[in-house]
Amino acid sequence: MKAIVQDEYGSSEVLRIEDIDKPVANDDEVLVRVQAASVHPGDWLLMTGRPLLFRPGFGLRKPRKRVPGFDFAGTVEAVGGNAKEFQPGDEVFGEAANGSCAEYVSVSEEKMALKPANLTLQQAAVLPVSGVTALRGLRDAAKVQPGQHVLINGASGGVGTFAVQIAKALGAEVTGVCSTRNVEMVRSIGADHVIDYTQDDFTTGGERFDAILDNVANHSLADCRRALIGEGILLTNNGTSGSRWVGPLGRMAAAALLSPFVHKQGPPFYAPVRKRDLIDLNELIEAGKITPVIDRTYPLSETAEAVGHVGEGHARGKVAITV
Repeated sequence: MKAIVQDEYGSSEVLRIEDIDKPVANDDEVLVRVQAASVHPGDWLLMTGRPLLFRPGFGLRKPRKRVPGFDFAGTVEAVGGNAKEFQPGDEVFGEAANGSCAEYVSVSEEKMALKPANLTLQQAAVLPVSGVTALRGLRDAAKVQPGQHVLINGASGGVGTFAVQIAKALGAEVTGVCSTRNVEMVRSIGADHVIDYTQDDFTTGGERFDAILDNVANHSLADCRRALIGEGILLTNNGTSGSRWVGPLGRMAAAALLSPFVHKQGPPFYAPVRKRDLIDLNELIEAGKITPVIDRTYPLSETAEAVGHVGEGHARGKVAITV
């Protein structure tokens, strides 16, 4: 089968298309013919091998995960002997641990769900990692309630576009922060208020928020906390920012150390893709409360360009791959 592979760390030139063995579904797995995938900042980190402190987990000299990508959508081709929930022909979406930028993936049933009926496979493919991150952050970590005022910093990005819509679905009043070119897009997906960060600084304005989801890390944690009400909470989810050695780990570590002692500082939240969360996203989408925002679509052969575009940090919504 055709797949994108990587045998060293570096820039997008290390990604190439190659013929590799087609996977086989184990007893608890499902074999899926991939028709669309997507990339996000985590794929850029894995490609570059940064931050360097990640290397023991990634692979010290070269990546253990040879095929990039996590998100996928496609059609079930075969099921393992113990797999009971899906049948050949089902259209599904989810997360593939062994890399989704390939013609086929074998996936645990616990990492996938039926595709939302009102989405294309391409739209469904951009959902899993970013959608679950936004859902778990706002619903579970911040515990957003109807009537609360939520700020999404980085509202035009992959997680941010889902977060704006999920916060609205939870009944919140939503303020999105983005650049000038994205103001109208963020407003169009449901933000009640939009702050253009090139003109205004939400940390120095008079507005106070019940929860802030920070996807950008362009302000200190202390400055962000000052924009919260007394019982507010700050959650950090800052993609590819930070130094060559620690990257986003530095800010995450600071949040982890401060959260037990500093009022308003939320701990880092871990949001692995689970079937239950995919089903919850499916319900929100079929109810018309979430629509994926896709910035660009690339063919499988141009995955390197797609990952490079995401790594630049200026994608509007998600970047999709057609397979």
